[in-house]
Amino acid sequence: MMIETSLVTRENETRSNSLKRDYEALGERLDRQGIAIDTIKGKVAAYGVAVPSWGVGTGGTRFARFPGKGEPRNIFDKLEDCAVIQQLTRATPSVSLHIPWDKADPSDLKAKAGALGLGFDAMNSNTFQDQDGQALSYKFGSLSHTDAATRRQAIEHNLECIELGRAIGSRALTIWVGDGSNFPGQSHFTRQFEHYLDSARTIYAQLPDDWRLFTEHKMYEPAFYSTVVQDWGTNYLIAKELGDRAYCLVDLGHHAPNVNIEMIVARLVQFGKLGGFHFNDSKYGDDDLDTGSIDPYRLFLVFNELVDAETRRAPGFDPAHMLDQSHNVTDPIESLMVSAMEVQRAYAQALLVDRKALEGFQQDNDALMATTTLKTAFRTDVEPILAMARLESGGAIDPVAAYRASGYRNKVADIRPEVSGAGGGIV
Repeated sequence: MMIETSLVTRENETRSNSLKRDYEALGERLDRQGIAIDTIKGKVAAYGVAVPSWGVGTGGTRFARFPGKGEPRNIFDKLEDCAVIQQLTRATPSVSLHIPWDKADPSDLKAKAGALGLGFDAMNSNTFQDQDGQALSYKFGSLSHTDAATRRQAIEHNLECIELGRAIGSRALTIWVGDGSNFPGQSHFTRQFEHYLDSARTIYAQLPDDWRLFTEHKMYEPAFYSTVVQDWGTNYLIAKELGDRAYCLVDLGHHAPNVNIEMIVARLVQFGKLGGFHFNDSKYGDDDLDTGSIDPYRLFLVFNELVDAETRRAPGFDPAHMLDQSHNVTDPIESLMVSAMEVQRAYAQALLVDRKALEGFQQDNDALMATTTLKTAFRTDVEPILAMARLESGGAIDPVAAYRASGYRNKVADIRPEVSGAGGGIV
């Protein structure tokens, strides 16, 4: 344990009596609705969301980055920070690596993660920026570049990610490219997409039999005129073209404002191509804000679709869940803990939806009662369920309070050298 168990125990003791009363009161209320609170608690306790390795470092904007104290120096420091999140929330059992940022000896990675009680989620490739010593530049694209040699370089990088992932126990590869154009006429839309598909087919052909390939769409940035994989429709075409083990990954921030993301989720579930999520929140675009910090109702509506699919056992339904955020003004560990709990909260609230009643209202075209049914579940304070699930799993009733009481950030700051904030861009 990265934080002393005795400290967590002391912190819990000051809150356990109040939690017990709150849990019992909520249980009595839910029982009147025919809902067993312990059943909901069990589902919440079994739910996990992966933490992005890059998320435990301070992010940045296109203009500046302001590092905090005790910034992780390497992937092993990152894993330690991820272990703190899992220890206190019991909601983040796995870590998603980004290569080459997290490249290291696979045996060392497995040993460190094993010692910390962590597993590895999907691997993430990086062909949206150039690396030191890289032979060819991705300035004008990677998997869709006009130059065959540059495309091959990007393909080989993705294959390298697969090999490292196989060695550490990962079973999925996520591909996001910034490929596109910034001026009309700069790129031939059709040839560019053909290049991408050819490259993706080469990667898919060497995917291990028990792996899945997730492709990610994004409306804009860094390409502002056109983006190769710009929306869920193009993403769906890619998944269909590649094969049965290719799926669409939905990042909540990768859509235009007011886009109905929950309907996109429903469509991808319906046609068996929902691969998973990158959870975050946004106000304008790909803001990478803390999950649920701007629009918690939208997060709930997404989970309403997921619980619907889970309840009716939709064929092939097995989405991967991961956070993907940039923390510019908060302690990344705190933000990731809160975000993990917000995802669990949305899941618990969606489990409370009276699905039989909702179906009846939908069938009768009773719009008011249908939406009221959803709002009744959303307005239910499920915090006692989340906190009790954490307590019974060995976590903290109040993870942020326990984290601050531990002084973990100051302790690692004494070990990890201060990082310069010079330079802009997302890291």
